[in-house]
Amino acid sequence: MPFVKPESRFGKKPDEAPARPCPICGKPAAFTDRPFCSKRCVDVDLHRWLSGVYAIPAAHESDVEPDGGGKQ
Repeated sequence: MPFVKPESRFGKKPDEAPARPCPICGKPAAFTDRPFCSKRCVDVDLHRWLSGVYAIPAAHESDVEPDGGGKQ
C-alpha cells in the first residue's frame, strides 16, 4: 500500500473537487463560497441561523430526572 501524504488531499484544484449542490437553492456550489453557490445563499443561511429557524433542541429542566437520569 503506497504512502500518501496528508497534505496531498488539500492540493486538489477546484475543478477536481466533487460538485455538491448548494444546501439553500440546489445549484452547484461555487469554489469561493463553498458549500453555497453564491454570497446570497451564504447570507440566507446566516439569516436563518440568527433568526432561530435552525435550532438545536435542548432538554427542559422539567424533563431531567432529579436522580441523575437513572445511570448507576
